[in-house]
Amino acid sequence: MGDEQSPISAARARAIFAPWKRLPAVVLAVSGGPDSVALMWLAARWRRSLKRGPRLIAVTIDHGLRKEAAAEARDVRRLAHTLGIDHRTLRWRGKKPSTGVPAAAREARYRLLARAARASGVTHVATAHTRDDQAETFLMRLLRGSGISGLAAMAAETERKGMLLMRPLLDVSKAELIATLEAAGIGFADDPSNRDRAFTRPRLRSLMPVLAEEGADARTLARLASRLGRADAALEVLVHGAERYLALTDRRAAPGNYDARAFAALPEEIRLRLLRRAIDRCGHEGPAELGKIEALSEVIDQAIATGQARWKRTLAGAAISLSRGRILVQPAPPRRHRNG
Repeated sequence: MGDEQSPISAARARAIFAPWKRLPAVVLAVSGGPDSVALMWLAARWRRSLKRGPRLIAVTIDHGLRKEAAAEARDVRRLAHTLGIDHRTLRWRGKKPSTGVPAAAREARYRLLARAARASGVTHVATAHTRDDQAETFLMRLLRGSGISGLAAMAAETERKGMLLMRPLLDVSKAELIATLEAAGIGFADDPSNRDRAFTRPRLRSLMPVLAEEGADARTLARLASRLGRADAALEVLVHGAERYLALTDRRAAPGNYDARAFAALPEEIRLRLLRRAIDRCGHEGPAELGKIEALSEVIDQAIATGQARWKRTLAGAAISLSRGRILVQPAPPRRHRNG
């Protein structure tokens, strides 16, 4: 970890990008803001230091939400070409939603990045999410009442839309990236929507200095998210083990088909994750919400405890039933839509 006000050194950049060394190519998501421009500049400097390394392709998504976006995309293109990196701009076309704009824009961005990656035969896409972004994501999910998986926030690598999404800067602060660009004399765009308090993330961002005074700075919150990510990974191993245990003790057991009493004897968190796995696997309206899975688990526990013979519920496009002492999760029939 470096000084928050110091540029990223060449040695630290080598450590950050070392996992990329044997990749054939990487798409860099570059909006024109300081974080993504720094990602592109650092990756280009690192790549030039190698005899062999991945081809770098910068992709800018113009969401069509600000008139300045087209000019910012051209600025990124010019810088990319100066750095010896191919560049493409993709535009989010069509009617934009009147509400939920950040979420819709994020979904469009990943869809277009996946399209750009496929067009270039690339499977790895890198974004410039920082430690500050990680802390804000943790707070957003905390306020929504997320479970352990949600509070783990963003992973360093995630499978998404047929690509491997990489976030190499999760342990780097925005201040370090800005210091890096200033030292290199490289300009960047300023998106005023990042300060628009009509949106949740900018409101939380404005609270960060106050939280930092109480010890909950971005580094601390990101470290907590990392620890929860570690716990989440361990729990997933236990869930896999629970599936194997149920299968070994019951020849009829299979994912989504369990002896009710053996299932009820498992720890609650394991039961919840087994249910979520089965529902997400069978359902066609998922992913299932944690709160609804918790409510379903309570119903199952009560039915087993009272000796209820049979019942059936649907959730996220899956049918969950209790019959003859077994819990069964299957695809639910499609909903019927009335005409008129």
